[in-house]
Amino acid sequence: MQITRSGSQPSTKGNADWFTGIVRIDPLFAAEAPSRVAGAHVTFEPGARTNWHTHPLGQTLIVTFGRGWVQREGGAIEEIHAGDVVRFAPDERHWHGASADSAMSHIAVQESVDGSAVTWLEPVNDADYRRR
Repeated sequence: MQITRSGSQPSTKGNADWFTGIVRIDPLFAAEAPSRVAGAHVTFEPGARTNWHTHPLGQTLIVTFGRGWVQREGGAIEEIHAGDVVRFAPDERHWHGASADSAMSHIAVQESVDGSAVTWLEPVNDADYRRR
């Protein structure tokens, strides 16, 4: 058994190459072989969001606070709230983040393939983000 105490791992800022706005990432657990699953608690300030991206084995988001937006390629922007669970299929191109006027936090869970859990793509531009 392993217990990781709350606050024992340092928070990091979301990489500006992968996120727009202010994003904080708090690691929860890393993939430890033979497992490929990792998770983090991610907090987005109002207007903050990921770039478009994909995950080789998909991703699950568990919204823990606030109001956010998610979109898959070709789909409408959907509003999400605390308690919602969002599942993206393997290699489904998508983005997620806070709404324009409310912060949002979620737990992100994804698996790695050959050490990679995500492929980062281009930013979601302001016009498309505010298209809601």
